Amino acid sequence: MNPEPAAPAASAALRPLVLASLFAALTAVGAFVSIPIGPVPIVLQNFFVMLAGLLLGSRWGLAAVGIYLLAGAVGLPVFAGGTAGPARFAGPTGGFLLGYLPVVFLIGKTVEGRPPRLVRDLLALTAGALLLYLCGVSWLAVVTGMKATNAIAVGMLPFLAGDALKIAAAVLAARALRPLLRERAALVA
Repeated sequence: MNPEPAAPAASAALRPLVLASLFAALTAVGAFVSIPIGPVPIVLQNFFVMLAGLLLGSRWGLAAVGIYLLAGAVGLPVFAGGTAGPARFAGPTGGFLLGYLPVVFLIGKTVEGRPPRLVRDLLALTAGALLLYLCGVSWLAVVTGMKATNAIAVGMLPFLAGDALKIAAAVLAARALRPLLRERAALVA
């Protein structure tokens, strides 16, 4: 029996897992780009979550975010400002952290199995950003006792322009990376 044909198949089966792990690591790196401006800092985490949804699809994007959140929950300093631990999920940013799961799933489901289209990518990312605000701002209001208007003022409004730039950057990055991933037969979405 010749083991040669099994090696490419095994390698191809590992690619999505490797990409999910890479996106988990990139999301952690994005957390270190943190500008504290109140209870919710400006971070690059959501850029990598969006990109994971676009490139990996719902299943492997969810795996990437799950790996990232698990790493932080068990104590690796991968959350904003190099923080970690399960208590972060109960704090003011917990809704944003846990919101990454439905966000990456929504973005991935919107684009996977379809030919890449600029408008579809923009709509998927915009819907994802709105879902993240819904999860994060509502949790922020609950945890801090803020009125909804105050939670929106500190948990959403300061981030709109930056998130619009992240959406644009994610669309451009996906356009550049999709051909490379397809070439290597690693693209899921």
